[in-house]
Amino acid sequence: MQKTIEVFPNPNPERDYLVHCESPEFTCLCPKTGQPDFATLHVRYTPDKKCFELKSFKNYLWSFRSEGAFHEKVTNQILNDLVYFVEPRWMEIEAVFNIRGGIITTVRATHGEKPKGV
Repeated sequence: MQKTIEVFPNPNPERDYLVHCESPEFTCLCPKTGQPDFATLHVRYTPDKKCFELKSFKNYLWSFRSEGAFHEKVTNQILNDLVYFVEPRWMEIEAVFNIRGGIITTVRATHGEKPKGV
């Protein structure tokens, strides 16, 4: 499956504003055990000229269901891909992985400087 994220023109590029999307059903595979890892993803960003389209983002996230990836790697890969397609002023990905072995892991990765007031 090709990993692409569709975008559309920002309807208000003259203003800094915050977009927050939450995906509570993210799944990838543990590269050590092959067992599924589940997470809630929070994507927060201030768009510049483009915003991402939600259905294509959902399909993009589903593409990780059969891939092995450590939490840190997959979180940063999602950020890198979103930054590539969207070119935001600022973006943050927070992945809160479900408990495994008594440990909850949260990975947060950021691109750019958060505009004041958003």
